Amino acid sequence: MEALTGIADSVAYGHAVRRCRELDVVLPSFAEIADPSIVDDRLLAQLAGTDPDAPDPRNLFRVNWYNGTDRRSRVPVPSHLVLPPALTGVPATIVVVLGDCFPMIGAHKVLAAYACLVPRLVSGAFDPTTQRAVWPSSGNYCRGGVAISRILGCRGAAVIPEDMSTERFAWLRRWVADPDDVITTPGGERRVWEIWDHCRVLADDDRNVVLNQFAEFPNYLAHRFCTGRAMERLVEHLQVQRPKLQPFAFVATTGSSGTLGAGDHLKQRFGTRIVAAEPVECATMLRNGFGDHNIQGIGDQHIPLIHNVMNTDVVVAVSDRSTDRLDGIFHTEEGQAALHRYPGLETSPLTGMAHVGLSGLANVVAAVAVARHFELGPEDVVLTVATDGAAMYADQRRARVKRDFPQGLDEPAALATLTRDLQEADHTELLELRHEDRTRIFNLGYFTWVEQQGVSLEAFELRRRQAYWDGLTARLATWDELIRKFNAEVGIEGTV
Repeated sequence: MEALTGIADSVAYGHAVRRCRELDVVLPSFAEIADPSIVDDRLLAQLAGTDPDAPDPRNLFRVNWYNGTDRRSRVPVPSHLVLPPALTGVPATIVVVLGDCFPMIGAHKVLAAYACLVPRLVSGAFDPTTQRAVWPSSGNYCRGGVAISRILGCRGAAVIPEDMSTERFAWLRRWVADPDDVITTPGGERRVWEIWDHCRVLADDDRNVVLNQFAEFPNYLAHRFCTGRAMERLVEHLQVQRPKLQPFAFVATTGSSGTLGAGDHLKQRFGTRIVAAEPVECATMLRNGFGDHNIQGIGDQHIPLIHNVMNTDVVVAVSDRSTDRLDGIFHTEEGQAALHRYPGLETSPLTGMAHVGLSGLANVVAAVAVARHFELGPEDVVLTVATDGAAMYADQRRARVKRDFPQGLDEPAALATLTRDLQEADHTELLELRHEDRTRIFNLGYFTWVEQQGVSLEAFELRRRQAYWDGLTARLATWDELIRKFNAEVGIEGTV
């Protein structure tokens, strides 16, 4: 991991300062992302009239968990859903934090993209006038990277499998500077190695800088510090009304494993268990498995370098057939109508589930499985995340509904799906990790990172110790100091 603690190239640094001055860019620090209440009021006042979907530098101050569901307003605690037991079938308190409230891309991956590029920018390790930021992704990270690149005045290229959702490609084509900056590779989730192989070729040109989210430790650090603290504030908010509540587990699908970094913060603060979820069709952690699936953005047949495996407590696998069917009943008019007739859901705000896309549904199913396995009660909180919302999968949904409900999505079919795929979520595909299990999963990463991607064995092995991960956090303060100095040189104080 590059330390990025000083100025690597003064020429590149000067170019970055001038480019941001030309574009009126002020960069939020990680402290401000974690707690937007400390942001200068003059900066926040300018957000009111800013379109959250515009490539506007002011939207950088919305790259945090404190946007309202309108994606414009600022809220005191992260936007979230508390799922009623009538919906989940378990008495535990399951809380879903909403990633589609983030700006530009409607997904929380824009935070990871910001974290990966900005430390390079403010340390002179990336020149926005001569270099292109390359964002390999099977989900939303490449969209976040393209958005951040455009705001910072540099080219951003997405490298993405061709089988991802239509909506992702439509968004990318609107945002890239050059159509050639949307680079597709064959297949879907199971062929993430195709992305990396293509990026290896691109990296031979010094004008391309590859920001591989699976190996970028700023991704982990941003989630540990910013997402973790947002979750902490939400827990404290819930405890005001229900003082006996305790966060039992934090559940997140693996993907790049960046979001799982929030679990390290929550475990340190509350002793919360960390649960990593993956597709049962590609159960890599659970049984060294492989395969294809449709929970887009997760489960890519490898162990990410930034996954703190030795601090993970539970692995649970979820079927993409469950998430596909649940997507059908939650996000169609006929499914919603049927669910509103289910006992206990007549007045439930089911419209809130529009904020929960495929990977979010996988997280919810995994959270229910955890609650059932551990026999959790009403005072036990299971925290999880909806990375993006339902809108990102509308085109493919129509075909899936026809496939999964060939006789039509009527009330019996919808209610049977709710029972089978959520309320009775399979907790047999769950493993409480012993030291031997963690070691097996950790060692599996060797083949990807040391043998294939060229990470040194020494750097790979350092990650076995929690002290290594805890030591990384000091870099955030260093990066924030670099951001403050960079903003001062840009010289746009009091405005965005």
